[in-house]
Amino acid sequence: MDNYTSDSSDSDNPTKTLDFSYLSLDSDALKERLGSIKDPESVETILLHQNQLNHAPGNITKFTNLHLLDLSNCGLSELPDFLSDCPLTTLVAKNNNLSNDSLPKTFEAFSTLRELNLSGNRLTEFPEQVLQLTALRYLYLGGNGISRITKDIWKLQRLQILSMGGNSLTDVPSTLGQLTTLHALILCDNMLESLPGSIANLKNLKSLLLHKNRLKTLPTEIITLSCLTELSLRDNPLVVRFVSDMTHDPPSLLELAARVIKINNIHYGKEDLPKNLTDYLNSGHCCVNPNCKGVFFNNRIEHIKFVDFCGKYRVPLLQYLCSSKCIDPRSNDDKIDSNGVMMRKVLLG
Repeated sequence: MDNYTSDSSDSDNPTKTLDFSYLSLDSDALKERLGSIKDPESVETILLHQNQLNHAPGNITKFTNLHLLDLSNCGLSELPDFLSDCPLTTLVAKNNNLSNDSLPKTFEAFSTLRELNLSGNRLTEFPEQVLQLTALRYLYLGGNGISRITKDIWKLQRLQILSMGGNSLTDVPSTLGQLTTLHALILCDNMLESLPGSIANLKNLKSLLLHKNRLKTLPTEIITLSCLTELSLRDNPLVVRFVSDMTHDPPSLLELAARVIKINNIHYGKEDLPKNLTDYLNSGHCCVNPNCKGVFFNNRIEHIKFVDFCGKYRVPLLQYLCSSKCIDPRSNDDKIDSNGVMMRKVLLG
């Protein structure tokens, strides 16, 4: 019996999803199952992940309306050319044994492809033939051994997601900044020490994942990315230093007592206290949080706030607060730029 679900209520021409996942089928058994499908022209999705395929069956090409093919976790060591005979828009072949030599030599025939997922394979170089997929929108190459991104990456002008996490990247070409349609750039878990300033040209970028690298600094131009809502920086030297510099030690008993006096407006004069304590009380600073009446003396919280400058640039400003509780994302205007875009996630640790 065919394992499929109907994706349409139209009984005259329903579209099907063939789901042969988790059946431990070998290539011959799968070929037999696919051959038994009587109306292959109605099939748009075939899910084959978690099988035991040493090669993809050639009779997949009988599905002349196939748009999505998932070959993940099948042990494949080759991606055959004949898959281009299907009008695929999504090809998922992650977590296999694919190398650069086992990919099709050209992707020119895959002209309909919009999403390609080759994550978790054995690629050691950026597959140059991918650059022929000029209509590609989503490219996933994470979890390989790729050491560099080709400088010709700019040719993928419609790309919206580029996922290169978990590779061996040591730098990023400046031409990456020409991918102005990018919404998400995943470069985490690599060996990056710096980023090009051209990354500021990615005006539509919403998510930038850089955690688990070797970054000691970021290009100052990054503050102009007004659409950015997620920036992940944890496990980088710049964050380790940043967090260590902002370690908050508990306030002393002297400071706690002085805070109580100032917050409660308790009167004191020269006749009440020694001069050194009077001078200490007079050195108090009000918390910059407008919703807080707190004060601080020697003990304070350092907080980085991004503010508009001349309505065009966002620049960092160091603020001092009396408590970490005063960093309130619901009330702080530092999370809103001139366009009203909110920075929702800044993951430092």
